[in-house]
Amino acid sequence: MPKITRSNEIDAVVVVEPDVHGDARGTFVEPWRREWFPGAPDMVQANRSDKVAGSLVGLHYHLHQADYWYAVLGSATVGLHDLRVGSPTEGATMVFELTGSVHQGLYIPPGVAHGFATHTEFVLWYMVDHYYDPSDELGLAWDDPDVAIDWGIAEPVLSGRDQSNPRRAEIPSDRVPQIGHVADPA
Repeated sequence: MPKITRSNEIDAVVVVEPDVHGDARGTFVEPWRREWFPGAPDMVQANRSDKVAGSLVGLHYHLHQADYWYAVLGSATVGLHDLRVGSPTEGATMVFELTGSVHQGLYIPPGVAHGFATHTEFVLWYMVDHYYDPSDELGLAWDDPDVAIDWGIAEPVLSGRDQSNPRRAEIPSDRVPQIGHVADPA
């Protein structure tokens, strides 16, 4: 049985440690099962992100979309921040390491800003429960002092989008997630 742990730091974030089976040929891992998240919508799209060492992605968030992340290769610092008004963990920040050598999945509910900074070449495979919708691709400044994530990178490589994301205090009110719109995954 996989170990499924609800975060104590950010409500509705779930960390999955799947079973790993191995022999002389290598390993076999089942990184996702629908039954692990009985209250969550079905995942409808899978994506893969390949990044060079020193890249920083995010912080991104969605009003309607949840993500499920699984590192395939390399190491990254993951930063999460609960933007959801009315959440019991509103304003909480969570930081941890996600690596391809330690099999872990991460469920990120809508309204939780998420990003990662790569320490090595990094491959992230992830699924989402809504098809790509540019109107639900929102951002929070990666270096917002009110969020205060230590990414462990002095000069990150950033996209133009991520360089221009607003600080939390500057997010327009119609782009601030409300807890009533977020489904609990488990």
